[in-house]
Amino acid sequence: MKFVVLLIAGVALVVFSGQGLIRLLVDHDNRGVLGGLPFAGALCAYVAALAVGTLLAGWAKGRAKALGHVK
Repeated sequence: MKFVVLLIAGVALVVFSGQGLIRLLVDHDNRGVLGGLPFAGALCAYVAALAVGTLLAGWAKGRAKALGHVK
């Protein structure tokens, strides 16, 4: 069950960071939650969060599937 929760957290992180990254690339002045950072810092933070969320979701899905919690 804990891997399903981690899967949901990873997917939520992917959605949050992906949306923020797209908004940042379309409108450079709208940095969203990371408004206090310069453009390059916000870009790196969104890309890093996207990578972490993707890795977390993939790892958690593999573990949950091995235990039979997801298909």
